[in-house]
Amino acid sequence: MNHLPQAWGRPRDDVYGAYDASYLSQAGPSQHTQQPIVTGTSVIGLKFKDGVVIAADNLASYGSLARFTNVKRLRAFSSSGPPTAVIGFGGDVSDMQYLDRLLQSLSIEEAYSSSGHGLTAQNVHTYLSKVLYKRRSDFNPLWNHLLVAGLDSADEPFLASADLLGTTFSAPCLATGFGAHLAVPLLRKLAKSDEAVKEITEEEAVNAVKECLKVLYYRDARSTDRYSIAVIKKGGVEMKEDEVLEGQSWKFAEGIRGYGRTTE
Repeated sequence: MNHLPQAWGRPRDDVYGAYDASYLSQAGPSQHTQQPIVTGTSVIGLKFKDGVVIAADNLASYGSLARFTNVKRLRAFSSSGPPTAVIGFGGDVSDMQYLDRLLQSLSIEEAYSSSGHGLTAQNVHTYLSKVLYKRRSDFNPLWNHLLVAGLDSADEPFLASADLLGTTFSAPCLATGFGAHLAVPLLRKLAKSDEAVKEITEEEAVNAVKECLKVLYYRDARSTDRYSIAVIKKGGVEMKEDEVLEGQSWKFAEGIRGYGRTTE
């Protein structure tokens, strides 16, 4: 090896010959991300009579490895004043960071706009769905599934999703990832329809979402007990990003027959 500081880590030219970097300049087809690498799992959203509750755990997994345990996957958006919407990101974390930068640019642009009108959650959802659809049409999709929660132009609770194909969907309760299979059936018992939402209080909605996070912690191998949760109402956004599920422990497994040394 050449131990001169300017060539640390490179083979010696007088022994091995000059390094051939011509392959780096070869023209080839444009390549895009084929699959997500570091991913976040479920995002859960539920409407109630005064607003929306949205939550996501703080884990980012590298394949099956619980690699990053403090990744916040909820983002509050504001255009001209206090935050008006919260976006929950499932899927690839690097693509989430890209979308976060887009939203920051949009927020700054709207803050200096002279129109006098801010963007609602519904506007933000439309914007993100168009971005996702455009990238999909370029065969270079953003590997994310988003939930957008907030209030619409009539100050009514708004909750909608958009996936990597640009497909959009709205319902009283939504979830991404494994939560679509485990959390949504539980939430539908409470929020059966838009009419039923008008009877749900904030406390009931928050408790229901937390119960779903507990179920996912035990049933989803890519989930954790640390999470972020936000409540969006007409008065603003209340977000907590370092919450821990209470009373979550695997000690109950010791009493299950056939588990470990318990055989009786």
